[in-house]
Amino acid sequence: MSLREPLQHRSFRWLLAGRTGAELANAIAPVALAFAVLDLTGSVVDLGLVVGVRSLANVILLLFGGVLADRLPRALILQGTGLAAAVTQGLIAASVIGGFASIPLLLGLSALNGAVSAMSLPAAASLTPQTVPVALLTPANALARMGANTGRILGAALGGMLAAGIGAGWAIAVDAGIFLLSAAGYRGVRIAARVRSSPSHPLKDLVEGWREFTARSWVWIVVAQFTVVNAVIMGSHAVIGPKVADDTVGRAAWGFILAAETLGAFVGGVLAARWQPRRALFIGVGMIAVEAVPLVTLASAPSLIPLLATMFLAGVAIEQFVVAWDVSLQENIPEGKLARVYSYDMLGSFIAMPIGEIAAGPLADRFGAEATLHAGALLVLVSTALALCSRQIRSLTRRSLKPGDVTGPLPPTDHTHTP
Repeated sequence: MSLREPLQHRSFRWLLAGRTGAELANAIAPVALAFAVLDLTGSVVDLGLVVGVRSLANVILLLFGGVLADRLPRALILQGTGLAAAVTQGLIAASVIGGFASIPLLLGLSALNGAVSAMSLPAAASLTPQTVPVALLTPANALARMGANTGRILGAALGGMLAAGIGAGWAIAVDAGIFLLSAAGYRGVRIAARVRSSPSHPLKDLVEGWREFTARSWVWIVVAQFTVVNAVIMGSHAVIGPKVADDTVGRAAWGFILAAETLGAFVGGVLAARWQPRRALFIGVGMIAVEAVPLVTLASAPSLIPLLATMFLAGVAIEQFVVAWDVSLQENIPEGKLARVYSYDMLGSFIAMPIGEIAAGPLADRFGAEATLHAGALLVLVSTALALCSRQIRSLTRRSLKPGDVTGPLPPTDHTHTP
């Protein structure tokens, strides 16, 4: 089936344009904001607070965003959140360019931006099936992922280049304009009104999702692993990394270094589509150990070529896990509860991000950036090793579909092994 077929549908074309633009803007934002805070105070503690409060607001409202996306037109939500993101980024840019930026102001605007993101994520993820026929879901999602990765690659590099070339404030102003264009793209999405099932209480839906999430130990063990891994990675990449870059490779180079990981994920996605091992989850979980390599490199050899190479390698490795994780959930979780399990997966994986971002600065001040990065690498290795101790993770195998079977989530398997 050709990747061009979904593009024949007008609403999907506009959705793809809107999502790619949003990913581009979201990739520019943290890079430009990091250097704006460093220009303002030079403190990694302040930087950790500003980026951490955004993640905290995102985590707190994530489940509510999922409920909202099931009750309102999703395209309308994305238009509104795109416009709100443009406004918050525009205010940040104005404060930096105008010279009246302060840490309290940046904290408040970053929290608003995180709340906006929480509203948009579930709506964006669930809108694709409404824009193409069921038979085109696979190529449509492949195109959406390619667009997202392209936006992230260009955005990370562009954020560093703009911050170095025209200043952090003007870089954030450009970012606000891209968010505005993204919101305009979503206006082209025209879909029929959804037929809603009989209403149920949101709290009851969340309780049912929690029961499904905890019913299989391999699910919550992997999420627990990523609670640690994501905290380490966010603290290292969003807080310590920009400070080390300022002292070594420079701001523009740091943007390219971040882009190298996303480029690795792009290549890793192609590899994952062709290489489908029987014990994909076991291999994917194990490959997370590769995330420790760029942390050690940033601590011990912060130069351009080694960092580009190790970040690219980490991107290839993480994509093997992402694909294996999605397939494992879709094959083993009932379709009617899959979205709620995904929401708890996102919540558990993201919840420690603000902790990592806020803690990274004080830890680096107290123990030094090198020691903090080495400790983070060790945490990644230990959490991965503990996850691999689970018998369910080691034994879970891919299910092959027979000709004529219906593609999509399959009935759940009764896994009775204990980790």
